[in-house]
Amino acid sequence: MESTKKQLSLEVLPWLVVHSDGTLERLAGTEVCPPGLDPETGVLSKDIIIDPKTDLSARIYRPDSIQPGQKLPVVLYFHGGAFLIASASLPNYHTSINKLVAQANIIAVSVNYRLAPEHPLPTAYEDSWNALQGVQAGNEPWINDYADFNQFFLAGDSAGANISHHLAFRAKQSDHTVKIKGIGMIHPYFWGTQPVGSEVTDEARKQMVDGWWRFVCPSDKGSDDPWINPFADGSPNLEGLECERVIITVAERDILRERGKMYYEKLVNSNWRGNVEIMETKGKDHVFHIFEPNCDEAKEMVRRLALFINQVEA
Repeated sequence: MESTKKQLSLEVLPWLVVHSDGTLERLAGTEVCPPGLDPETGVLSKDIIIDPKTDLSARIYRPDSIQPGQKLPVVLYFHGGAFLIASASLPNYHTSINKLVAQANIIAVSVNYRLAPEHPLPTAYEDSWNALQGVQAGNEPWINDYADFNQFFLAGDSAGANISHHLAFRAKQSDHTVKIKGIGMIHPYFWGTQPVGSEVTDEARKQMVDGWWRFVCPSDKGSDDPWINPFADGSPNLEGLECERVIITVAERDILRERGKMYYEKLVNSNWRGNVEIMETKGKDHVFHIFEPNCDEAKEMVRRLALFINQVEA
């Protein structure tokens, strides 16, 4: 009997598989939780539509205890997932943002950009840029009532940190965006064709990340496309990064660790006039704080991000 089992062309386990006929099967990362009042943190959230034409949405958060007339820093947040998986309403991300909002006492807007492969890059960047403009448009009461745009930050983990980097450069070219005070890059998703550091001896994970990138961004430049390699030919010079401060967090066991450290070093050695700091978490892997939000290391990282947003020395 002829087998009807489909052949696989790509596996991103445990998240998704792509069959040879092009069909996509999402195995995990599609779970959703509703917004509302989180009793543990006292943070209130709701979902908003930013662009009805594309169904671009976001989840906005604020402390439930906020007082009328009180203005708080604003963080526009981009979730990770290699541009392939997750959403702002994924329970792990919802928990993480609740904790950050409570710790830092901020307004946060977590963006639901569209995912590859259904929406190949640069769709995620375009959605994120539209979210940046939408947040400033004055159509959301929580933003109008409570946001201090003199304290406006971009932040994200993994692919979301990558998005933050690119939006900062795009904002510099626009006359219609507020000034970005700072960027929080959590385990940033940068890459390159030539292995560096631990990538040299970790060939399996190097090939894995190479394959993921080729899938979301078909390009003759591969992993040296400027979207993923901020130091490749065609990438803007870091001295033009449009913000005053940056914090980069890396994890000791993360295959992307060397890229985050390289970004920090190149930013320090550039003519950029801002202040940058780096935090490394020992014994942990990529975006551990999403999967272990209550571990001591995750709590410390959130604390450091809160201090960064509120301009307090660690």
